[in-house]
Amino acid sequence: MSTLNTIQFNLSPEDNERLQNLSGWQHEHFEQIELGLGVEVNSRGFQLSVTGLANRVVKAEQVIRDLYDETALQTLTPDLVHLMLHEKGLDTPQALTSEQVLITTRRKTLKTRNANQANYINAIKQYDVNFGIGPAGTGKTYLAVACAVEALEKEQVRRIILTRPAVEAGEKLGFLPGDLSQKVDPYLRPLFDALFDMLGFETVERLIEKNVIEIAPLAFMRGRTLNEAFIILDEAQNTSTEQMKMFLTRIGFGSTAVITGDITQCDLPRHQKSGLRHVIEVLEGVEGIGFTFYQARDVVRHAMVQKIVRAYDAYDRTQARSNEG
Repeated sequence: MSTLNTIQFNLSPEDNERLQNLSGWQHEHFEQIELGLGVEVNSRGFQLSVTGLANRVVKAEQVIRDLYDETALQTLTPDLVHLMLHEKGLDTPQALTSEQVLITTRRKTLKTRNANQANYINAIKQYDVNFGIGPAGTGKTYLAVACAVEALEKEQVRRIILTRPAVEAGEKLGFLPGDLSQKVDPYLRPLFDALFDMLGFETVERLIEKNVIEIAPLAFMRGRTLNEAFIILDEAQNTSTEQMKMFLTRIGFGSTAVITGDITQCDLPRHQKSGLRHVIEVLEGVEGIGFTFYQARDVVRHAMVQKIVRAYDAYDRTQARSNEG
């Protein structure tokens, strides 16, 4: 039978504002830690006690001390506490199995928050062709853009090319007002947003004018050979098998390609097979290609997103069993 343990420790330096920041409104941050780790947290001023299973109380102390260090730099929020727990592998069954990997750009430094993100970045640095496959909120596209910016700033590539297939939840670009540029701009907005975060608005605009950064629908890639480029194909679940083959055969010398997508969120007509689902079968076992498969537990957005993804996964499994019956 497992026995409960209690440890006590003090926080320093003593700062009432930081202590309140740590605790959160009505102790909501402590409650998150309690729920995430299955422990009980009590505080009397700067003296804290944690009760729970031996390995859990040690982890809880580690998280609390790390969060207290963060209070000197920023105001804590429930989202930040959730990310801290997730980063350390404490709110999921899977702990971080590899060291954190840093992506350094002039504007910011990013660090991976779970094992799959670390494996993903390591694969991108190792292989010329990589696939990041899994649900929304796992950082697939954002980390790929960060790697592209890092490679550009280190002069490992001469340009960045970002592309998506022109299919969106049953709607086509033709219904949008304006010319082609005006139609494409809002459609590719998620990629723009990631670039703006990494480089800043003015720098992105300048690099686009110089064709150092190119953002275009996938159809624009046909007939080209892309050398010395970092190429990202986003929302790849909406490619046809022909489009996926076309894209992969565009890759030239000195280039890195990252293909991201979620095979459960395909917007293609029901009769059409997803190029992403197909390519997983075709390239299985091919050397020099990296595959990273994300799961619901890898979601690093709001905690509710993780719950939503899991609920949909459970529903799909139930439906599949019903259809088999």
